[in-house]
Amino acid sequence: MKQFPTHIVAVFGVVENDQEEILLLKSRNRNVWMFPGGQVEIGENLIDALIREAKEESSMDIAVDQLFSVSSNTCTYPGYNGYGNIPSKVLMGFVCRYKGGEFRESDETTECLWVSKEEVLEHLTVPDFIEKYKAYLDFTGKLEYMEYVTKPQFEIKLKRPV
Repeated sequence: MKQFPTHIVAVFGVVENDQEEILLLKSRNRNVWMFPGGQVEIGENLIDALIREAKEESSMDIAVDQLFSVSSNTCTYPGYNGYGNIPSKVLMGFVCRYKGGEFRESDETTECLWVSKEEVLEHLTVPDFIEKYKAYLDFTGKLEYMEYVTKPQFEIKLKRPV
């Protein structure tokens, strides 16, 4: 019997406030700064997923405005916490606006930081987060596609506007 390929679909948001600062969240498990986002649940659309993830991770409300990045992490690797192999991931990045709410620590995050657009790269240490933020900074209305792998080490396989 044929089987459909399996991919994880995920979303993330570069959230801007009225002062044009960017929201960064500190990951509880990895102890790195990241953007709000995560996996899209079964039956959920991309926008609702990003709004839900931002609320779960920060207690903040956001509005999702514009898609600026599509990327694929095409490596697969052994799972953890009872999961089998981790499949390839397709990730969509959106420009978002902060609407309200105060940060509260969550199961996934320990703190938040609002920083100027110019200072964000000083806080990011994960290579794919860095590349995705650069795509946001370079966004002129033309979408960027990036294929990369994270294991055994980070490597960009393809990067181009689409």
